[in-house]
Amino acid sequence: QVQLVESGGGLVQAGGSLRLSCAASGSIFRINAMGWYRQAPGKQRELVAVITGGGELNYADSVKGRFTISRDNAKNTVYLQMNSLKPEDTAVYYCNADIIAAMVLNGYWGQGTQVTVSS
Repeated sequence: QVQLVESGGGLVQAGGSLRLSCAASGSIFRINAMGWYRQAPGKQRELVAVITGGGELNYADSVKGRFTISRDNAKNTVYLQMNSLKPEDTAVYYCNADIIAAMVLNGYWGQGTQVTVSS
């Protein structure tokens, strides 16, 4: 059983910073891409940032220069450092990972963590 557990969300003022973490656990053979998505009220879930197994990075235009995604393969953990936060960054942030477990590749989602940025 593979699980993704997120932490680090909260309430912050505009211009502030937060760091999200997402740890994968279970009978994991290998983790390929890991990423962060977000969903604001009334909007579709959107990609924020992704890091491949080889370390390639991709960011949404709206967060480039402000957010940094990284991973610690030894800990099966992905991070999202969010700086210069804006009210429009308010959303539930979800971790996603492509994981090979029991010789099967599946995509997994975390439970989500709320990020609220006040103006």
